[in-house]
Amino acid sequence: MKLLIADDDPTSLAMLKAAILKTGDEPVLATNGTDAYRILSESEAPELAIIDWMMPGMNGIDVLHKVREKPTEKPPYIIMVTARDSKTDIVVGLDAGANDYLSKPFDLGELRARIEVGRRMTSLQNDLLKSKAQLAHKAAHDPLTNLMNRAAVLDCLILELSRLRRLDGILAVGMLDLDDFKSVNDTHGHHIGDEVLRICAKVLTQNKREYDSIGRIGGEEFLIVAPMSTGSNPKSLFERIRRTIAATPIAAVPGGLKITASIGATCARQDATAGEVIREADAALYQAKRQGKNQVVFSSQCAQHEKNLNTPNTQDT
Repeated sequence: MKLLIADDDPTSLAMLKAAILKTGDEPVLATNGTDAYRILSESEAPELAIIDWMMPGMNGIDVLHKVREKPTEKPPYIIMVTARDSKTDIVVGLDAGANDYLSKPFDLGELRARIEVGRRMTSLQNDLLKSKAQLAHKAAHDPLTNLMNRAAVLDCLILELSRLRRLDGILAVGMLDLDDFKSVNDTHGHHIGDEVLRICAKVLTQNKREYDSIGRIGGEEFLIVAPMSTGSNPKSLFERIRRTIAATPIAAVPGGLKITASIGATCARQDATAGEVIREADAALYQAKRQGKNQVVFSSQCAQHEKNLNTPNTQDT
């Protein structure tokens, strides 16, 4: 662990550095408050710091105030070290944002013990943040496919619609449905059906661009939200996904199982609501199913972007 030591006294700085090296930590040195604050403001700042009260530039109290003013999920654990050891001074230091207080001249054993307390606290803080991130991921993702769930991908659609109203461009939205999926479950069992969904999710993830949003919105249906620049052809993304799914066998079934998908897509109007966009894509999906499945059909809303969006597809055999 990196540990900041900020002290303008060379003897004290050397003693603290030697003590930190014995704990196996990596000391980061500063001889004034200005440098200490700069180091604690870096993206990879030390999680634990020992700061002297009296320093040139900015004193330790000023450093504490400025560090605590900045909102962060990972505030550093700061031990204030000073010869000022009256109860009033200790209260001032703790009120300024110090987590602990150590008087000079300090005992090395006490210093190591207080550093260990700081290490435990930062470890607990990191575990808490990790758990928070995991819970947030679970709340927004489908457990089977690890794609975004319905609520999360609809939030992305609403966000992209808001962006579309402010900026020029195209927002292509596709509704993908696996063809004859019920027969897969009926013939091969739900465990194979789950594998089909996972493989479809993998294909979607591998073919999406970094700014696309994809989620499972229920059963064998997936929603694709794809913002594009003006002049782009929305068909290419959806066709690539369709072809890749059709060309990916399900190895869990002896001899392989061929799966296809139908996609209904639309290009959102700037004044459209999420519900209207979903209904347009769903209507195009229904048309793709009626026309023989395993194809991409665009709504009439996309005609302004590409005249030949709904030219017949060459279906994969």
